[in-house]
Amino acid sequence: MSLVGFAKVQSTRNDSIRRAILDSLDLIQYEFAKEIHNVVIKPNLCYYWDYTTGQTTDPKFVAALIDVIRAQVLSDVNISVVESDASAMRCKYAFKILGYEKMAHRCKVDLVNLSEDEHERVEVAVGGQSFRFELPQTIKSADLRVNLPKIKYMNYTRISCALKNIYGCNPYPNKFKYHGKLDEVIVALNKVMNFHLCIVDGNIVSGSHPCRLGLVMASRDPVAVDVAAARIAGLKATPRHILLASKEGVGSTSFIPKGIAPEYFEKRYPKERAIDKIMKFAYKFTQAAGLDKRLGL
Repeated sequence: MSLVGFAKVQSTRNDSIRRAILDSLDLIQYEFAKEIHNVVIKPNLCYYWDYTTGQTTDPKFVAALIDVIRAQVLSDVNISVVESDASAMRCKYAFKILGYEKMAHRCKVDLVNLSEDEHERVEVAVGGQSFRFELPQTIKSADLRVNLPKIKYMNYTRISCALKNIYGCNPYPNKFKYHGKLDEVIVALNKVMNFHLCIVDGNIVSGSHPCRLGLVMASRDPVAVDVAAARIAGLKATPRHILLASKEGVGSTSFIPKGIAPEYFEKRYPKERAIDKIMKFAYKFTQAAGLDKRLGL
């Protein structure tokens, strides 16, 4: 069983975020190694949505973690905040629009577009299928890799959190090509790019609508984090990609909660409504029929 720490952001002050991150790490008995020289931080920058929508990781959350790492490791440790281009998003715009350029300048960290990074080809098997990906050098050479996902509902995987966030580390921009085998590809990328620590920015969540939840969740195990996230979001069954990740040895679906009871956040999470599910079903139907392209959706 894996430890998952649940902490609460007590106020809107930046130091409150930093305190909640430290609390979540203490709850899982996490200590930073002193010999760390290169750190990679992977936020969720899936599109140009501002952090107030709950869709993207707050740059203030990233800055708070940077302060924690430098205080715990070395003041001059090299830190890279990474993302890759996507089918409908380009890093050079997202970094600027979402406040990451200002944050990087203020915190003296590098912003790395993994789609422009040096790569090496790797092969990995999931469920008897073989996949080939390009492994970015920045991720490969990091001594510490930290995953900073959001909790979100998704059409294809039902939920997005720790495992799905690593999908964004694939440097290939046109990621829609993988949607036919999305569960397997998510798991494959997590096997190729093993992140050491996951800290969920659940301060503001999207759900059925944006809401200040005040959650910070931490674990070494991305599968355990996703199981916890699915429960908080009100899913009745564990999504397939999470079960597949457990089967492939990425993590465990069993966890021991520490800190604030998960039920506290589950009661307050803005659950998906019946109308939201109907709209998502309608969208999937238009996609299957090819109507989305004809209607410009």
